[in-house]
Amino acid sequence: MLGTMPQTSTTHPHILLVEDDREISALVARYLRANECRVSLAGDGVSMDRILADARVDLVVLDLMLPGEDGLSLCRRLRAASRIPILMLTAKAEEIDRIIGLEIGADDYLGKPFNPRELLARIRAILRRGSGTETEAEEGVRRLRFLGWTLDVSLRQLLSPEAARIAITGAEFDLLHALCLRPGRVLSRDQLLDLTQGRAAGPFERSIDVLISRIRQKIEQDPRNPEIIRTIRSGGYLFTPEVTRA
Repeated sequence: MLGTMPQTSTTHPHILLVEDDREISALVARYLRANECRVSLAGDGVSMDRILADARVDLVVLDLMLPGEDGLSLCRRLRAASRIPILMLTAKAEEIDRIIGLEIGADDYLGKPFNPRELLARIRAILRRGSGTETEAEEGVRRLRFLGWTLDVSLRQLLSPEAARIAITGAEFDLLHALCLRPGRVLSRDQLLDLTQGRAAGPFERSIDVLISRIRQKIEQDPRNPEIIRTIRSGGYLFTPEVTRA
């Protein structure tokens, strides 16, 4: 359903591929199905909406260039209504297109042409991050609290000091979670990529900066002069508050 985050307990996740190139769709679908994925295909936003209304989808692979409503618009609309993970495909070489996709809520991106094996690795990495199987959760840590804020690990929610639920994407949650577990430590972009996305993340360090900016907009009193997540020149990022676990 659109309003819920899929719980991928099955070994056969349902992947929705939104791609208008039939040759690419057929190739990717064949590869994913050979690797224990269920795959639905949509060539545009109308078909995508129809599938999402009729079936539970674990992850959407969304092409940037589509007929009618483009991928960025679809990503923005999906993220406004759902926490379904989104992996965006782009044939454009400009970095700005990738940054925009991350800014509006995509969990990851992959440039064309791509190897289906890398696509599968990224899909699995995203689904692992959203599976709720973090070591801390298994050890009984359900909530992390800082400055009145609560990060609910078991429900993957962020609550404000007024107990209001704050909209947060899967990638944002994972990054904030990684920071909360390591308060007072300077973490480089490479470390944060490894902690949140693993080696499937690739070298796109700017994605961390984009996610940090989005998180700051939600938790900082003044995002332009952040006090909770500080930038350390030539170092990375530092999460400053004391964090308590429950």
